Amino acid sequence: MRMKALLVSFALLALVAAPHAGKASSAGEINDAANATLHRFVEQNPSAEELGRKAAGVLVFPSVLKAGIGLGGEYGEGVLIVHGNAAGYYNVISASFGFQLGVQSQSVIIMFMTEEALAQFQNAYGWKVGIDGSIVILTTGAAGSIDTDSLTSPIIGFILDQQGLMYSLSLEGSKITRITR
Repeated sequence: MRMKALLVSFALLALVAAPHAGKASSAGEINDAANATLHRFVEQNPSAEELGRKAAGVLVFPSVLKAGIGLGGEYGEGVLIVHGNAAGYYNVISASFGFQLGVQSQSVIIMFMTEEALAQFQNAYGWKVGIDGSIVILTTGAAGSIDTDSLTSPIIGFILDQQGLMYSLSLEGSKITRITR
């Protein structure tokens, strides 16, 4: 029974990853989706625009797919934007264990608030969240504005679903790697 669950989990993970392996997004598609994600983010959280202007760089993953049956995984492709221009393309991958069932899509925005944090990220190969750098995940306050209590962190992140910012999620253990587009 345990082996069957393991095989089903790997099959589900393969189904999620297969479309990305066979048909990778082009740079133009990633850029368009990232711009739409940022527009939606600022529309829902007007204070995010000022925060984005202060950032040394913004990494946007427009669609990160998460799936799991016991074992889980996630995959997404995104773009690093520095001074308004694409400075590189990246993927995010992670695996997880424990009770989980289903498929979910979310957008991830990571803001590098200092030049030092941005340089450390850009110079790393296979940057792992929680090891190579910590990301403080911000949520919205009761009035819908961004909770700015943690803005002293050099790296801040936002996880969005179709309704807006998601609460109490983590990117811990995710690996972000530069890709060619």
